[in-house]
Amino acid sequence: MKNVLFVASECVPFIKTGGLADVVGSLPKCFNKDEFDVRVIIPKYMCMKEEYKNQLEYITHFYMDLSWRSQYVGVLHMMYEGIHYYFIDNEYYLAGPRPYGNIYEDIEKFAFFSKAALSALPLIGFKPDIVHCHDWQTGLIPVFLKDKFHEGEFFCNMKSIMTIHNLKFQGVWDMKTVKDITGLPSYYFTPDKLEAYGDANYLKGGLVYADAITTVSRTYAEEIKTPFYGEHLDGLLNARAHDLRGIVNGIDYDEYNPETDRYIVKNYNAKNFRKEKVKNKRALQEELGLEKDDKKFMIGIVSRLTDQKGFDLIAYMMDEMCQQDVQFVILGTGEEKYENMFRHFAWKYQGKVSANIFYSETMSHKIYASCDAFLMPSLFEPCGLSQLMSLRYGTLPIVRETGGLKDTVMPYNEYEGTGTGFSFANYNAHEMFNTLKYAQYIYYEKKREWNKMVDRAMAADFSWASSAKQYEEMYNWMLGC
Repeated sequence: MKNVLFVASECVPFIKTGGLADVVGSLPKCFNKDEFDVRVIIPKYMCMKEEYKNQLEYITHFYMDLSWRSQYVGVLHMMYEGIHYYFIDNEYYLAGPRPYGNIYEDIEKFAFFSKAALSALPLIGFKPDIVHCHDWQTGLIPVFLKDKFHEGEFFCNMKSIMTIHNLKFQGVWDMKTVKDITGLPSYYFTPDKLEAYGDANYLKGGLVYADAITTVSRTYAEEIKTPFYGEHLDGLLNARAHDLRGIVNGIDYDEYNPETDRYIVKNYNAKNFRKEKVKNKRALQEELGLEKDDKKFMIGIVSRLTDQKGFDLIAYMMDEMCQQDVQFVILGTGEEKYENMFRHFAWKYQGKVSANIFYSETMSHKIYASCDAFLMPSLFEPCGLSQLMSLRYGTLPIVRETGGLKDTVMPYNEYEGTGTGFSFANYNAHEMFNTLKYAQYIYYEKKREWNKMVDRAMAADFSWASSAKQYEEMYNWMLGC
C-alpha cells in the first residue's frame, strides 16, 4: 500500500473559496483503494460550517516551536465519504470570518499550518510516502521536509509534490519577517532558494525543494515556462522542466449531472436534451425577468469578476454584444468596476441582461443547465472548471485558447463536423466578439450542427477517473514502482 497525504488550505465540503477546494475534495476519492491510501489534512477554520465542526473527533494536541514561539496544535479527525480528513486546530491563527485575510497574517498562519501538519504525522499513526502540497499556502512543507524534519527517521525518505493551481499567488513577504516566523536559517534565503527579487517567496521554496511539480493542465505547464505566464518564476520552472507535468483537473460527475441535479427545474440527458433542456431556459427567463423566448440565444457567465477572467474584453464589447439577438445571465462577484458594469447593462438592457452580483451554488447549476453557450475569455486559466461543467450540461463554451481551456474545449470545425465549443487565439476584444457572433450564427442557422456539437460535449469525459490514473502513474514513478 502506498500512502499519500494531501495538504491544502481548503477542501469541499468543509471550506471553499475556489477551484482548489473542489480538487482536494474530489480527487482523493478516485484513487485505486487497493493500491493507494490517500488522506487529507487542512486547517480547522473557525468559519467552517457548524454541521462539520460538530462531527470532528479530537485525536491529540501538543505544543510546537515555530521559531522562538511555542504554539498550541490540536488535531481532529473525520471520516467523510470513505476518506480520512485531519484538521489542524489553533484559534489564534484560524479565527476570523474567512479562511484568508491580510497577506501578512496569512504568511504566519500558513507557516504554522505547514509545520504543524508535518509535526502531527507521527501522532496520527499515518506515515505518508508522498506529501502532496497544493499552492503557496503549503509551499514551506517541501522546505521543512528537507530541513530539520529530514534528520528524523520517520521523515527521512518522505517525498513531496508541489501542485500549482494558480501561479499568480505565491505568498510573498519581506525576508526579515519570514526568517523570524519560520526560524529557517539564513542559508535558505538566497536567490537559488526562497529569495525572489529581495523578498521571501513561499511558492518558490516549494518549487525548489519538491521532488516533483505538477500543474492543472498540459498547456498551462508549457505556458508557465514563458515570461508572459511565468509570473517571474519562468526561469526556475524551465530549470525544473523535467520534474514538471500538467494533469488536467476533473469535476465530480455525481454532483454535476443534468440527469440527477436537484437544483434544476427539469432533468435531462444526452438522449432527450433536445426536448427537455429548454424547459430550464424557460424557468430561468421567468425567474430573472428576461424576455420569454425558447429560441433566444442565451449566454451564461459564472465567474469571479476579475481581469484574469477576461472581463476587460467583455467590458469593451458589451454594448455591441447586447445589440445582437442574445440574452446574458451573469453570476459572480469581484472587482467593483465589473460588478457595476454588469448592473449598468442589466438596467440599460432590461429583459436582455441579468446581473446576479452574488454567489449561489443553486443559481450556478441553473445557468449551466439553462444557457445555450458559456462565455469564458480568460487572459490565463490554469485549468478552469466552469467550462467542464458547461460541457457536462450541453452548454457550449466560447473560450480563449489558453491553459486548461485550450486542453478541454475542442473548437468547432464546420468542414469536418468536429468540436465541442468555440475558441479564439488572441487576447483581443474583437476576436472574442466575432467568435461569439459565429457561435450565434451556428445556433440560429445550423441548429442540427449545433445539436450534434451538444452531443459531443455531453459525451466528453472530464470526470476525475482519468486524472486520478495520471496521478497514480506519477506517484509510482516517484516511488520507483
